[in-house]
Amino acid sequence: MIAVSLRPARLARPALLFVSLAALAACGGREATASDGAAEAPAVVIGPENIVLAARDSVRTGPTLTGALVPAREARLRAELSGRVVATLVEPGTTVAAGTVLARIDDASLQDDLLSARTAVTSAALAAEQATRELERARTLGQAGAIATRDVEAAERAQLQAQAQLDAAKARQASSAKSLGNTVVRAPFAGVVSERAVSAGDVVSPGTALFTIVDPRSLRLEAQVPADAVSALRVGVPVSFALNGYPDRTFEGRITRISPVADAVTRQVGIIAEVPNRDGRLVGGLFAEGRVASDVRDAIVLPEVAVDQRGPSPTVMRLSNGRVEAVDVALGLRDPARERIEIVSGLAAGDTVLLGGARGISVGTAVTVRAVTDASPPPPAPANSTPSSTPPAN
Repeated sequence: MIAVSLRPARLARPALLFVSLAALAACGGREATASDGAAEAPAVVIGPENIVLAARDSVRTGPTLTGALVPAREARLRAELSGRVVATLVEPGTTVAAGTVLARIDDASLQDDLLSARTAVTSAALAAEQATRELERARTLGQAGAIATRDVEAAERAQLQAQAQLDAAKARQASSAKSLGNTVVRAPFAGVVSERAVSAGDVVSPGTALFTIVDPRSLRLEAQVPADAVSALRVGVPVSFALNGYPDRTFEGRITRISPVADAVTRQVGIIAEVPNRDGRLVGGLFAEGRVASDVRDAIVLPEVAVDQRGPSPTVMRLSNGRVEAVDVALGLRDPARERIEIVSGLAAGDTVLLGGARGISVGTAVTVRAVTDASPPPPAPANSTPSSTPPAN
């Protein structure tokens, strides 16, 4: 009886063990299936516009400035005599060389004056020559005692008077020649005619405006900066600015002069910066807005919008090995003109940082960046293709 009662117990233990192992295997299978399902979850796809690479670049900071671009060399030509303008030979915008004739003023009367002055010089020269010979003769006779001393003195006075008349005649001739030369208006240096104030037939007088010539190869920026930033101003410091006539372009120059006095009304300090313009593309008179680059560094930079500065420490969302991770960074200089910011630590050059809406992706999420070609629409179907007759599957 005892042996019979123990045999079923021995058989029950292996059966119970088998059932337990089967249950564990079933649970493990379900866990493996769940794990496989999590690993196979599709990655979040973002576009290339949602990422930016941390890169080394120059970052600049300094006081803002506003001003205007003006020619460094400018000549306003005015009439130096009275007369009628016979001809104007250039128009505004014409490029001229030094000495180019711009206009002519009637010189008929001046030609007559010059001819008269030349005749007077010739007559005075003959009289002076005759007076010199008379003086030499009088001195010879005076030494021989043939004439009185007062006669010698009279000859000396006559010679001095004749020489003075010759000098006066030469001065009148030079003045007439100069006046005649002023009837031809010439460019004082190579440049561009920016303004023409007279036309043929106009009657001008001394001081009448004729032309304005500018040298476009060298311009200067006349600007103002806040007085509280005067400590950042130094001769030779670079400035960068934008012009209202050149969108999406930035120009540079260097400070050459700093006003020693701040404006009593605006409390701003005037500066003058030299701006090269060798290709002649820039034009004067345009409004400029920019800043003085008082501090320049070469560092790793990011767009300001890529950095979350709302928390206790600045953070960026970096894409590493296909997954999103949050990285604390230390910030340096801020470049307000280009909306860039220096990354002192936390990132290396070439790191991929998320932008825009992609910054909201959770940490640890797998992310794939869509190639630019993926965004192109699929090619159209051929014109001779026929629709399939096979009904769609339910």
